[in-house]
Amino acid sequence: MPATLRNLLADRALGVRPLCADTLLDHPISWAHISELDDPTVYLDGGELLLTTGLGMDERTDHDAFVGRLVGHGLAGLGFGTGLSHEVVPQPLVEAAERRGLALVEIPERTPFIAITKAVSAALAAEAYAQVVRTDEAQRALTAAALGTQGTGRVLRQLARRLDAWVLLLDAAGRIEQAVPATAADRLAELTDEIVLVRRHRGPTSRTVPTRDGRAVLQPLRLRGRAVLAVGREAGFALADMQIVGAAVSVLTLLHASTAAVDEARSELRAALLRMALAGQADAARDIAVALEGPQPSPPLRVVAFRGRGPELAELADTLDAWGAEHGPLFIAELDGAVVALAGAEDRAVDWLGALAGPGVHAGVSQPIGLAEVAAGFAQADRAVAAAQRTGVPLVRFVELTAGRLHELLPAADTAVFADTLLGPLRCYDAEHGARLVESLQEWLSRHGQWDAAAARLGVHRHTLRARIRRAETLLGRSLDCPGLRAELWFALHAPVVPTNGTFGQ
Repeated sequence: MPATLRNLLADRALGVRPLCADTLLDHPISWAHISELDDPTVYLDGGELLLTTGLGMDERTDHDAFVGRLVGHGLAGLGFGTGLSHEVVPQPLVEAAERRGLALVEIPERTPFIAITKAVSAALAAEAYAQVVRTDEAQRALTAAALGTQGTGRVLRQLARRLDAWVLLLDAAGRIEQAVPATAADRLAELTDEIVLVRRHRGPTSRTVPTRDGRAVLQPLRLRGRAVLAVGREAGFALADMQIVGAAVSVLTLLHASTAAVDEARSELRAALLRMALAGQADAARDIAVALEGPQPSPPLRVVAFRGRGPELAELADTLDAWGAEHGPLFIAELDGAVVALAGAEDRAVDWLGALAGPGVHAGVSQPIGLAEVAAGFAQADRAVAAAQRTGVPLVRFVELTAGRLHELLPAADTAVFADTLLGPLRCYDAEHGARLVESLQEWLSRHGQWDAAAARLGVHRHTLRARIRRAETLLGRSLDCPGLRAELWFALHAPVVPTNGTFGQ
């Protein structure tokens, strides 16, 4: 039972009498403090019940200012002892408390203040003990729920019941694994940004955030990669509630420790299968992968290699696993410091994989290959990602490297003059108008003239891209429907830049 003025009033032996609205009697009391000072707030933390006999109060006292100081400091209430300095509670004090919304009670002369202090102390001790018992019971119930089949679901339901809350368990990719009740899945959209912050944090920290109708606690599950437990309700979370959430996290972590071991073994198996494929045993590797993990991507394939910082690569591997489970088939393996994905050669899968490149992670994409050419595809992708790291761009396709090798067959100065002559009108237009004709042309060519795909990569509408390409045609004086012009432009766009100092052609 919490310490409140209502509970003190219920103890008839104390004889406390309310002098305020009934709605003010339920504020929790953190302690009882005795003071006759005009401003006792400098010695208070807030939440206390102040006990006074009004020793310094008379007709000159500014009762409204006195009450205002107590309310501003967050006191739970004021207990005024009568029969000593004052036979009754001063009416100006009663009126000020009513105006300011301060809980006010009268304490009769027969009741010593020490009796009030002891009653508050006893109530606080009883409440603390009740919270300990509640937390202990919850820990036992959560542990019992973890036993047997469907342990995760039972733990989440037990947690939701104990806290009268809704619960979400999110996987490493931020997708909902389980929701209790099912309607709690609707909460994900408003928590997405906060969940990203929790997943990015390297330490075992939690966040308490506001929701549309209350509060939510977001807690990472470290043995599950980037998994997050979200618990929310209308009321806030007291210390005991947070301890129960922590107990649930511990139980879920232990419950999935074996899963982590399985994931590690699975990662090692995938790496071994990839080594088999690279050694020329792709058919056998595929048969094993199908038997153990289900359908695999069918030829023609593309190999996508990712390299970068360790934490980002670990998160990337989790994201790929989650995407493959939903959209697959996709083969993922970690090998020699790289995350390698084998996907179908269609643009949808390759575009999605390429979009994962960014800060801290670079990607390289091979040409389409057959199943027997996995080793060649991996070599292409690895060379492409090395080029991406050297140049600082997020993604390089191997086809771009093959275009670059053609330049080596011609004198660098001649190549630069050709590129400058062909692209000069576009570059001048971009410089004068702040346009992006060269960038748009390169992206459009790299997408084989596919308007939607190129526009999406550029972040513009396809009509905007069409207008840019038409402008480029006008400046070039030639139609881009001509394959020869496209080839020349592609060559020029990848030509090395050579300082000329105005000497070309002289």
